[in-house]
Amino acid sequence: MNQELDISIVIPLLNEEESLKELTDWIGKVMHDNNFKYEVIYVDDGSTDSSWQIIEDLKTQNANIKGIKFRRNYGKSAGLNVGFAAAEGKVVFTMDADLQDSPEELPEMYRMVMEEDWDLVSGWKKKRYDPLTKTIPTKLFNLATRKMSGINNLHDFNCGLKAYRKNVVKTVEVYGEMHRYIPVLAKWAGFSKITEKVVSHQERKYGVTKFGLERFINGFLDLLSITFISKFGKRPMHLFGSLGTVMFAIGFLISLWLGVNKLFIDTGARLIADRAEFYLALTSMIIGSLLFIAGFLGELISRTSTTRNQYNIEKEI
Repeated sequence: MNQELDISIVIPLLNEEESLKELTDWIGKVMHDNNFKYEVIYVDDGSTDSSWQIIEDLKTQNANIKGIKFRRNYGKSAGLNVGFAAAEGKVVFTMDADLQDSPEELPEMYRMVMEEDWDLVSGWKKKRYDPLTKTIPTKLFNLATRKMSGINNLHDFNCGLKAYRKNVVKTVEVYGEMHRYIPVLAKWAGFSKITEKVVSHQERKYGVTKFGLERFINGFLDLLSITFISKFGKRPMHLFGSLGTVMFAIGFLISLWLGVNKLFIDTGARLIADRAEFYLALTSMIIGSLLFIAGFLGELISRTSTTRNQYNIEKEI
């Protein structure tokens, strides 16, 4: 049965008890109207309200509902990662549980993947209902991500509403705050057919946003991480070795100049160790050597931790 599913919808959530029933009914109506075989995978990221009880109730009423419950809060990336692992649809969607993403967008995004052969279709909330404290930093991050990733045709990397061909979500690994950079991960995994679709953005109907300003700091650090890993993850010596060579060469040249200067020019009683250039040269050569060591160690140590994406799941239905 699962092999025949058209659509999987992965929805990570945290304390969204007010919206779950309405969202499920809305998705069900759209799926029914378009004759889709589907599943909705709710991933409860350690909610402290009645979200999980509602998911269990929805499961008894609708066989298309699946649920995964974390014992504690791990973050959105963790929810997406386990949701992707469970998804069986030919096209896998992600969306938020707060009713700000419209299920009415799903049929057209499905068509773009299946008929136009896109690997990934990202939503673009061209008109947003968020405060300036959220929209301005988001624009800056989108600009930085476009420059660093080379994906110049996406305006909104962090839009929760996205459609993926199944093999994309089975290939990429999402952790940390990487959920906002899945298009970047997909591109570096070899999925180059990436586009966007303007989608409607609803005003938040219930509750408050679960993300604070710290997400921008964490997101920027993760962008640097995936940039480094994609370019040098399998060849760290290319980075550290190059930097080490430059630093060591600078120190060696300064030392050589000091030696020649002492022997043939400044032959007085002043010691080389009394000159500031000596310590600059010594420091440069030490740093260069350390960078070489870091490069060799990086070649020996795998970047993938065996426990990085292991999460304590309390229940699964």
